[in-house]
Amino acid sequence: MVCGASALVAACTPKAGSLEISFNYNKQAGPGSNQYAVWIENEAGQVVKTLFVTEFTSKGRSRDGSKPARGYTYRTSCVPTWVQHVGAENLTDEQMDAFTGATPAESGVQAFTWDFTDQAGQPVAKGTYRFYVEATYNGASVVTHSGTVVSGAPAGDLPVETSYIEKSDERIDMITDVKARKQ
Repeated sequence: MVCGASALVAACTPKAGSLEISFNYNKQAGPGSNQYAVWIENEAGQVVKTLFVTEFTSKGRSRDGSKPARGYTYRTSCVPTWVQHVGAENLTDEQMDAFTGATPAESGVQAFTWDFTDQAGQPVAKGTYRFYVEATYNGASVVTHSGTVVSGAPAGDLPVETSYIEKSDERIDMITDVKARKQ
């Protein structure tokens, strides 16, 4: 669930027992920017739920009216960890639609809430899960923010680690101040 997508949208209050992931989104100019995904994996590294992926990544874009190819197929740097982990090539368009959203048109705080359910809406088993926010900058630099959450653990802020597949100082501030909080 997207709680507060911009300053124009009122934020919601995540319910107890959920995980909230938030970050500052700074819209970037130029091709290959503004692509990101937010997802959850179990201890075995299997994707349990994708909370959000940008529309270009999953649906691509067509300028001539033909059916577009998915964005990650011709811009391979487009959130590559999510593409690989979720097995994007095996997902139907309908499955992609369940978590795809428009790339935000304006800068602002983005917030996503995970209610400890899987993609089908069923409760997940008690255990340890990893959350990820992956972003592509300028078609080349890819950053992943991640951390661990334990179901049933007390509420509190969670540490977030940052790693780069390829780092460029240009447009590095597209996603900043990533926070995770167990409610």
